[in-house]
Amino acid sequence: MTLQLAQLVQLWGHPEISGATSAQLQVELGPVCTDSRQLQPGAFFIPLRGERFDGHTFLNQAAQLGAQAAVVASDWNEPLPEGLLHWRVEDTLWAYQQLATLHRRQLKASVVAVTGSAGKTTTRELIRATLAPLGDVQATVSNNNNDIGVPLTLMGAHQGHAAVVVEMGMRGLGEIERLSRCAEPEIVVITNIGTAHIGRLGSRAAIATAKCEITAALAPQGVVVIPAGDPLLEQALSRCWSGRTLRVALEGDIAADLPESDCPAPDLIGVHDPQQGLLSLKGLRFSCPLEGRHNARNLMLALAVASELGVPLADLQHLKVTVPGGRNRRLSIGTLTVLDETYNASPEAVLAALDLLAQQSGRRFAVLGTMLELGASSIELHQAVVSRAVQLGLDGLVAVASGEEAAAMQRAATSLERFALVESPELAAEPLNHWLQPGDTLLLKASRGVALERLIPLLKQP
Repeated sequence: MTLQLAQLVQLWGHPEISGATSAQLQVELGPVCTDSRQLQPGAFFIPLRGERFDGHTFLNQAAQLGAQAAVVASDWNEPLPEGLLHWRVEDTLWAYQQLATLHRRQLKASVVAVTGSAGKTTTRELIRATLAPLGDVQATVSNNNNDIGVPLTLMGAHQGHAAVVVEMGMRGLGEIERLSRCAEPEIVVITNIGTAHIGRLGSRAAIATAKCEITAALAPQGVVVIPAGDPLLEQALSRCWSGRTLRVALEGDIAADLPESDCPAPDLIGVHDPQQGLLSLKGLRFSCPLEGRHNARNLMLALAVASELGVPLADLQHLKVTVPGGRNRRLSIGTLTVLDETYNASPEAVLAALDLLAQQSGRRFAVLGTMLELGASSIELHQAVVSRAVQLGLDGLVAVASGEEAAAMQRAATSLERFALVESPELAAEPLNHWLQPGDTLLLKASRGVALERLIPLLKQP
C-alpha cells in the first residue's frame, strides 16, 4: 500500500524529522514494512516488539537501506537516524493495525472474518474456494491469524481482489476484538465453541464471549454465520450483536428437546452422506472436498457466506480445496492408510477425527497425543477422548503423553486389547509396527507441541 502524508497526519498528527527540514517531507510514503531484511527503498518502516526482539534496534539499518519514514515508540530513547521522517506513537503494533484498517477502507473487496475453537483454517480455505467465482481472493496464509498476521493479510490485499478472508485466533479476552476493529468485516463466521484455551479462559462460556468479540467492528448491515444448536454461543452473541444472524446445521445436529428460546431454528439445513461424500442442500448435491461430518458442517458455513455475497450455489457443487499440511491429509504406506491430523488438536477436533476414523473400513488404530492449554479440565478431557475411542471399538490405541494426562488416558483404555503409553512420537513406532497389518487405517492426532508428524517416517509398510 502507498500512504498519503495527509492520511497519516489525520491518524497521528504532524510528523517529526531528525536533522532535516519540513521541506523534505514526501507526499507519498510506502510500502509498509515490518522486517528490515525485506525493506525496499522508500519504505515506511514499522519496528515491532516481541518477547525476544525489538525492531527499533534496526532503525539505523532501515534508514541505510532507504526507509524514508517510520513510526517510533514513545519510550524509545536512542538517537534516531538523521533525516528519518517519523511519528511518535504509544504502541507501534497499534499503529501497524491502524495502517491496515486505513488500507482496508480503501478496498472494494468484501471482508470475511473467521474464528472458532476448531476448524478455523479449514473453514477459511473452504470460504476462499466458494468465493473464487467472484474473482481473486486474498486470504490468511498459514497461521498468520494474530495481532501481526491479520494486518499483514489486509495490507496484502489490492484493488483487484474481490474478497478478503481473514482468520482470527486468540489466547485470551480482548484479542479478537482488536482484530475485528482492525479488519472491520462485513461477514463473520464462528465455527464452534469448544474447549481449546479453556486453561486460559476458565470456561466454555468465557470462550464463547471471547469468540463473539469478532462482532466488535462488524458492519451494522453485516451478518454473523454460526452453527445452530449451541446455547452458550447464542447467549454470548445476544449480548454483543443485535443484527442479522444466519444459522446452519446438518440434519440430526439439533437435539429434539432443545427449546427454541435457547437456540433458534437453523436457516439452512443440509444432509450429509458420508459414504458417498455428498452434502444435500436446497435441492443441490455438493461433493464434500474434505472428509468427515465436521467438515461437511464447515462446508455449510462456507456455502452460507458465498450465498450472502452473491455466488450461485449451483456453481459450487464440485469444489477443490487444499488445506495446509497436517490437516485432513490421507497418506498411503503400502496398503496402510494414515489419516494425518498432526497439525493441532482440541478435544472437539479429536472427537471429530475419531468419528471419521470409525467410518473407515477394516481395522482402525489411533495415536492420540497430549492436548495442551486445557488447564484444570485437562485430565477429564484427555480421559474423555480415550473413552470415545474405546466406545467406537478401535482395534488399538497409542497415547503419547506423560504425567497425569497419561494416567487418565491409561485408565480410560483398560478394556482395549491393544494399548500402549509412550512419551514421544518416535517411541510410538514400536507397538504400531508390531500391530499394523495390510489394509489397516491409522489416525494421528495431537497438539502442535507434540510434533506427532515425527512418527510418520518411522512407520513401516505392513
